This record gives sequence, C-alpha cells and structure tokens, in this order.
Amino acid sequence: MIEKVLFAVQMFFIGYFVLLNGGYLLLNVLSMLSLRSYMRQRAEYGTDTPYLGMEPPISLLVPGYNEEATIRTSVRSMLQLQYPEFEVVVINDGSKDRTLEVLIEEFELVPHPEVVRQAVPHKPVRGVYRSLRYGNLRVIDKENGGKADALNVGINVARHGLFCAVDADSILQRDSLLRVVQPFIEDERTVASGGTVRIANGSEVRGGFLVKSGLPGNLLARMQIIEYLRAFLFGRLGWSPLNGVLIISGAFGLFDRNRVETVGGYRTDTVGEDMELVVRLHRWHRRNRVPYHIRYLPDPICWTEAPEDLGTLGRQRSRWQRGLAESLTFHPPWRFGWRAGAAGYLAWPFMALFEWFGPLIELTGYVFMLAGFALGWISPVSLVVFLAVAIGMGVLLSVNGLLLETLSFRVYNRTRDILALFAMAVLENFGYRQLNTLWRCRGMWQWLSRRKHQWGTMKRSGQWGQL
Repeated sequence: MIEKVLFAVQMFFIGYFVLLNGGYLLLNVLSMLSLRSYMRQRAEYGTDTPYLGMEPPISLLVPGYNEEATIRTSVRSMLQLQYPEFEVVVINDGSKDRTLEVLIEEFELVPHPEVVRQAVPHKPVRGVYRSLRYGNLRVIDKENGGKADALNVGINVARHGLFCAVDADSILQRDSLLRVVQPFIEDERTVASGGTVRIANGSEVRGGFLVKSGLPGNLLARMQIIEYLRAFLFGRLGWSPLNGVLIISGAFGLFDRNRVETVGGYRTDTVGEDMELVVRLHRWHRRNRVPYHIRYLPDPICWTEAPEDLGTLGRQRSRWQRGLAESLTFHPPWRFGWRAGAAGYLAWPFMALFEWFGPLIELTGYVFMLAGFALGWISPVSLVVFLAVAIGMGVLLSVNGLLLETLSFRVYNRTRDILALFAMAVLENFGYRQLNTLWRCRGMWQWLSRRKHQWGTMKRSGQWGQL
C-alpha cells in the first residue's frame, strides 16, 4: 500500500511538471506564430514607425517614491519621446528623499494652482507644479498612499483620453509611444496595450536615452534578462492573439482613461495593482458584453534597472507573487459571466494552476523527490525522469525564449553577449529558479497572513540614471 502511494505521488509531481512545461511550450508555439505575423507587419512600416497623423494625445503618468537616483534621466527621456502630442505627469507619493527637490531644480518647477477632479478616489494632494522649461510637464506632490493611489491622482489630473503608466525608475525607447499606441489606432475596441520591459543594467544611457545595450556584470541581473524574455516574448505574446493577456506591466502600459475610470481606477488594497486592473477590465467587459481588446506588443520597449542583490530581488518576487494571488482571488472566473472567453476559461485557470499554486507544488515536489531518493523511497530512474522534466524542459524554455529574441529583435547583437546569455539560459535553471520558487512561496505566506501593503523598497545603484 505504501509503495502504491509513493508511486502515485511521484507520478503526480512528474505529471504536474509535464503539464507546466507543456503549457508553456504551447504558449511558445503561439508566440512564434504571433511574432512571425508581427514582424511581417513591422517590416511594412520600415525601421522607424512613421507618424500616421491620427495618433491620439497621451498622458504619461509617472508615480514615484524615493526616486532621486534615477528621476532626472527618466523624466528627461520621456520629454524627448517621438510623439505628436503628449504630457508628462510625475506624481511624488510623499517621498522621504530629495525626489521633489531634484525635480524642482532640474526642470525649474513653480507652484501651479489647479483643481484636481475626483473621478477616482485618492489621498490628499499637497501641491501642483508646472515646469518653466517644458510646457507639457507637471508634478503632483501628494500624501503617501502607495503606487496605486499615486496613479489614481494621475488619472484625475490627466488631460488626455489615453494614459500611459510608467515606473519612475524606467526609461522608454524613443519610439515606444508610437508603437504601443498602434492597437488603439487599428481597432477602436482596444482598451489597453502593453510593451516589453527589458533590463537596463550594463547598458549605456546618454541624455535620457539608452544608446547602447549591454550585459550587466552582475550574474543576478543577467539571469533576470532571460527571465524577462521568457515572461514577455512567449508568455504575454502567446496570450495576446486569444485576448487573454491578464498582465500588463506596471512599468509600461497604455490605457483608455474613460474605461479605467468606469471600473473605478486602481485598487489601493493590493500590491499587484497592474494585474488587478487588467483582470478587472476583462471582467467588466465580459459581464457587460462590451467588445474589447487588450494587447501585448513585443517591440515597444521600456528599460528598467533590475535588482542586483538577493534581498531586494527576493522582496520584489515575493511582492509580485502576492499581487498575483490577490488579483486572481478578487476576480474568480465565475464572476466573468458565462461569456468569459479566453481570459476566464483559459488564462485564469492557467495562471492559478501554474503561477499561483505553482510555487507550493514545485517546492513540495523538489523536497519530496530529493528526500525520497535519499531515504531510498524513490528509484534513481524516477529521480532522473523528474529532474529531466523539471529542469531539462526548463532549460529548453529558457533557451527558446532567447532564440526568439535572437531571431527577431536582436537587442543584444554582439556574439559574446549572445553566448553569455545562452549560458545564463542554462545556468539559471540550477539554483536561481528554485530560489525564486522559495521567494514566491514567501509571497504566498504574506498573502495568507494579510500583511500590510506598502511600496516595495528598491535598492538601486542609479549608475545608468546619472549619465
């Protein structure tokens, strides 16, 4: 009887990893097909995305908390974007460092009396500033309320019908707005679109723009490059044709302001405000039977600084996992209505099984198989099969994500950089991904214990932001 139970448990964990990696391989195939079509369309535009003369104006919302190290470069890069009409609204969420002072000095800010409308709720505003040097730049100083609350202020003061949420520690590629707005031009049913977030560590930034991509010397940052490629290029790209994208990164996402106001703006009781908003948009449109599209595009690029120490990275991953759990539990699929579509019938169960509960199952599987082998309960053959499925297929997925990047956009075009990234695609499966599983389990515990929400503290070098 015990032998049958042990065998059944072995088969469960092996089967789970087969389903896990098989699901991502299927997304990989969908991504390849989608990328092929997208690259053909991109070739029609040429190297540069031209002005079409019909681009709607955009409000860039930049929430920031203790961002003095990179805020100059970030805002400067946004002010120089290639786009016909846009404004930049920086929201200082009660920073305790010199973020506001840096902005005042760098952009010649002066107080500007302005009535802030209350379309969505937020904490009190302490002051509004405008720039004497840039007519399309405003800074909002408010009481601390968290990132979501800061974005809600931005929505209320935004002057345009589309708003783009951008992290204050990020810089946009010069043509990013032109590219990310394309779905809104092509289809009036579009309510949100998102681009790709890439790692800025190791790259050269001049005048607020990334002029030369490079690899960071830090191994943790290098492994995150592979992780980001895997998440964006064959994760979100695979869901996009099905209208099943549940996550648009909080670092770079474009939204229809009226639709966001209709669903109540950003929730302030979650650390995953970006995903929660997207899931809520899916739910509202499905239940009200309003045609809509939420798109992911691979080439509008946002560059951000990745953590280079275990403590900061671990807190970030735990926070992401907690946000995922909150977003899924706030909006279970049966609340989407009977016309739930791919978002409710496919994406939600997939995210729940492989991303929400995945870390707990994966951790238990590793512990059971390795401990069982050490105690003589698990045969060497079973252990080898488990590791081949859990780690071997993981290597395949990582390498394939990098291959997609190499065959399409080639952001890293030096041979030595590509070889180094291929090495990272293999090595990250031996230790890094397992450590990530532990951090995500910690995030699950934080969600279950209902710890207080707060801005995540990000330790930054700020080196690229000073150039």
